[in-house]
Amino acid sequence: MTQAPAGTHPVDGIVSTRSELSVADTVERLAALIGTAGATLFGVIDQSAEAEQAGLSLRATKLMIFGNPSAGTPVMAAAPLAALDLPLKILVWEDDEGTVWMTYLDPAWLAARHGLTGPLAAPLAAPAALTARVMD
Repeated sequence: MTQAPAGTHPVDGIVSTRSELSVADTVERLAALIGTAGATLFGVIDQSAEAEQAGLSLRATKLMIFGNPSAGTPVMAAAPLAALDLPLKILVWEDDEGTVWMTYLDPAWLAARHGLTGPLAAPLAAPAALTARVMD
């Protein structure tokens, strides 16, 4: 992480990338990119809407859950506990200053966590590749 979102502190294994779009537009753009990449968007959890339904307030926060079974299954076969981190996720949210961020687990950190290298580690880079293309 080169810059920490306002109101947070650096955490090992977490990467945050700024988006110039709103949370809703960032989610929409990422959803399109996920589909174009041949992955499946399994769901989007609107955590701020869920908080509101519980009578609580939470900044705009949406968790995108996605993956490709053809890529993820070999990872989980080789490292069964990787299923705790798969499918992949990108958190799209606003920080204390209203800046929108796309936050995900660092692919190298995630690979090391599960002892994955080479072709098995490659699919873990999807969040980084997708977030890099949001502003294209």
